[in-house]
Amino acid sequence: MRRRQVTPFKAGVLALVVLVVVSYFGFTKANPFSNPFELKAAFRDARNLGPRSAVRIAGVDVGKVTRVESLDESGAAEVTMELSDDVLPIHSDARLEVRPRILLEGNFFVDLRPGSPSAPDVDDGDTIPVSQTGASVTLPEILDTLQSDVRTDLRTLLYELGTKALIQGGGAKAFNRTIPELAPAYRFTAITNEALMGSDPDRDIPRVLRGQQRTAAALAANPGALRELVTDLNVTAGALAREDTALAASVPALRDTLRAGMPALDALNAALPTVRSFAREALPGVRSSVATLDAAIPWINQARALVQEDELKGLAADLRQAVPDLARLNTRLVPFLDRLRALSSCTNTVLVPFAESEIPSIERGNSGQEVRDQINRSFVGLAGESRNVDANTPLFHIQGVPPSNLALGRIEPAAPLDPGTPPTHRPDVACETQEPPNLRAPGGPATAYGVATGGATAVREARR
Repeated sequence: MRRRQVTPFKAGVLALVVLVVVSYFGFTKANPFSNPFELKAAFRDARNLGPRSAVRIAGVDVGKVTRVESLDESGAAEVTMELSDDVLPIHSDARLEVRPRILLEGNFFVDLRPGSPSAPDVDDGDTIPVSQTGASVTLPEILDTLQSDVRTDLRTLLYELGTKALIQGGGAKAFNRTIPELAPAYRFTAITNEALMGSDPDRDIPRVLRGQQRTAAALAANPGALRELVTDLNVTAGALAREDTALAASVPALRDTLRAGMPALDALNAALPTVRSFAREALPGVRSSVATLDAAIPWINQARALVQEDELKGLAADLRQAVPDLARLNTRLVPFLDRLRALSSCTNTVLVPFAESEIPSIERGNSGQEVRDQINRSFVGLAGESRNVDANTPLFHIQGVPPSNLALGRIEPAAPLDPGTPPTHRPDVACETQEPPNLRAPGGPATAYGVATGGATAVREARR
């Protein structure tokens, strides 16, 4: 079959269509095969934004505006944007601002800040709320604010600051005198700024910024309260302006106050470590104060009833008779309390260390026993005193030296060299100043102390 040939007319129409399509996509830079990321944002004032307005991050074009839809008659609008994939992700705390490209207005674009990495990512088609969008101040708004009265007040302010304060009032000379004082002030400012960074700047500063963001969002969410705050500040500034004479007289007093306050602040700064330690130690007590107050409130209620007027009369009459006797008792207790203090000190410094000291011994298994344990063990033998009775009287036996020791030829503790001479008695020396008894008594052969070695003989000599 003969091949069907395209007529010149059809070929011309096809070439024209292809040329139109290529020219459209070339001029619009649109890619029909791409699927760009779409982001929406609500603005209170969209300015002169329109389709194909640029979207920038740090001055670099990252997308364009595709649609601007009005929300109400106040000028609020919802702006739809297409972003390139290389700027993703966009976070939920992203902020957008409509800004002009040039000073004399016109050609607006959207300045996008993607947000912090810790915030969640937004999905394709999500909307950024109006609390995170804004518009820069334009030159017409500035000129609209500077009305005749505002310009007059501004001119008065500049005159007062420049002519009256700096030139005629000696403000420039005073500023020159303050320059030598700026070095220590800047040093303290640097210390303060370093302290404000926190112990972990990578985490503390973002926390502060998040808190400031929440505060600013709360202020923006309540324009009425913010307007009242500005009005109150205006009223306060007006009141200060009306009392300019008194305010000028208070400045020297403020200087004297600062001179007197610096030593006090230095002392306070020196006391802060101690206060910090006290606060740290006081935390357990503060935490337990709730339970303490719960337990004390019933007693306080009873005590309140006790000190009522009808109860205090009888209490005062009883106390009038008891207080003199109580005062005399306190006076007579002074000598007794002094003796009691000496007894307590003797117990703590002498008796308790002696009772807790260890008794050295050459007997295996018996060395290192504390005095308090050995004293308690001796009571076991005394319990059988009434069971040993002969024709004369009840008796009990004490064996000071085991026969095994006598059989080995050693005895401990050794008898004093002069048994007839007792230790020196010093009643004039306070017990609390004496040393605990020394339990390291000497030992040695039994024959050195008049005891013969041998079984029965040694036992008889020991018992005698």
